[in-house]
Amino acid sequence: MRKSKQSGMNAQERKSVSALSSIFALRMMGLFLILPVFSTYAHGLDGALEHPELVGIALGAYGLTQALFQIPFGMMSDKFGRKPVIAVGMVIFAMGSFMAGMSDDIVGVLIGRVIQGSGAVAAAVIALTADLTREEHRTKAMASIGITIGMSFAVSMAIAPLLNEWIGVNGIFMFTGGLSLLSILVLYVVVPDPENTGHHSDSEVTSSMFKEVLRHGALLRLDVGVLILHMSLTALFVVLPLVLVSDNLLPSAEQWKLYLPVMLVAFMLMVPFIIIAEAKRKMKQVFLSAIAMLIIASLMFAWAHDSLWWVAAALLVFFTGFNTLEASMPSLVSKYAPAGAKGTAVGVFNTSQFFGAFIGGVLGGFLYDPIAQNFATVFYVVAAMLTVWWLIALTMAQPPYVATITLRVDAKDEQHAQRITEQLLALDGVADVRVIIDEGAAYCKIDKKVIDEDELVTKAAAFI
Repeated sequence: MRKSKQSGMNAQERKSVSALSSIFALRMMGLFLILPVFSTYAHGLDGALEHPELVGIALGAYGLTQALFQIPFGMMSDKFGRKPVIAVGMVIFAMGSFMAGMSDDIVGVLIGRVIQGSGAVAAAVIALTADLTREEHRTKAMASIGITIGMSFAVSMAIAPLLNEWIGVNGIFMFTGGLSLLSILVLYVVVPDPENTGHHSDSEVTSSMFKEVLRHGALLRLDVGVLILHMSLTALFVVLPLVLVSDNLLPSAEQWKLYLPVMLVAFMLMVPFIIIAEAKRKMKQVFLSAIAMLIIASLMFAWAHDSLWWVAAALLVFFTGFNTLEASMPSLVSKYAPAGAKGTAVGVFNTSQFFGAFIGGVLGGFLYDPIAQNFATVFYVVAAMLTVWWLIALTMAQPPYVATITLRVDAKDEQHAQRITEQLLALDGVADVRVIIDEGAAYCKIDKKVIDEDELVTKAAAFI
């Protein structure tokens, strides 16, 4: 058995993770940055008056192609190389951004959004991150990417109204397209080439594990949940920017004054919920409470969307719940996923997330009538869908509080791998093990309150 004892990431790993996190964040900004400003802009485009449903479809279209192409892009990176596939994806994203930015009709913007999402490099970026980090630091690297995504969401919500005032929504599209091309330079100049490129089952999608993951009840609940979560977010933002403008609550140029403090306070309120969920092992209780916050917020929007203070309070409740779920759900996927199958479980989870964004855009687009301005209808439907999710989550068992540790092993054949698996499972605190011969890895799920990483390494050294 081989296991590095270094306490932290080295300089090359830190540089790689920082650069790749920035590229990953840009992908999410393509989805988040236009959320607060797109509806008011799109309803003024040619063709939107005749076909208002296209506004919602255009908002969600990015999610559809992201969902369709992210797993294939990851698999192509195994065959053609990480950097070339990521670069092609960023060029596709830039092309879609420029098309959306130059279009003055809703159909052109919709097509641009479809092309934007087709550059789905998330899985390839994760694969490259895995290539450039050692096993003992891979979880930390993925967590850094997750934090960056969360920050990109908060920053996008706060600065989008300001950018809209300065350069307009078409300028935002052009800006993100330019950043996409710049990120290719970062990819080739800053990010080093990996010494070894291989498949990492705990970070990447493995086609042979799809059936196992898709039959896993707890993971399916999370997949349905993240679909409804992002469906709700996108549907809300089909109409919420219009609420603020139509009821003369807050001009577009000043909406950052609403989003910035709400996002900051919501982030601070999220922290104690996450601490309670993880440290106190109250994950299910916190999970259900966060969904309940979204339901309450949606009803608040429906009941009194003509009051700025009421909308601000509803936004605070919504984003406190949303941020709590966004931070906790990837952790739940990791906890529930069978040993060695986390990469596949996360791939399916992310695909569900993007499909949710698309469905939310379509739902909001068809439900909202710009003549009747039936904002409440959208809010009530969102509340109903969230209630369905709450009932599904109610059947969820308390998750196993386990962490994944990867050991390097040299299993000669299937029999040897089975023997190693049985010996590891015999150790107290080891809940699940999968030995993958081709990767030379044993993926172990452990309860750190029973056995820590160093103890596992020491005990396993006797028979690996």
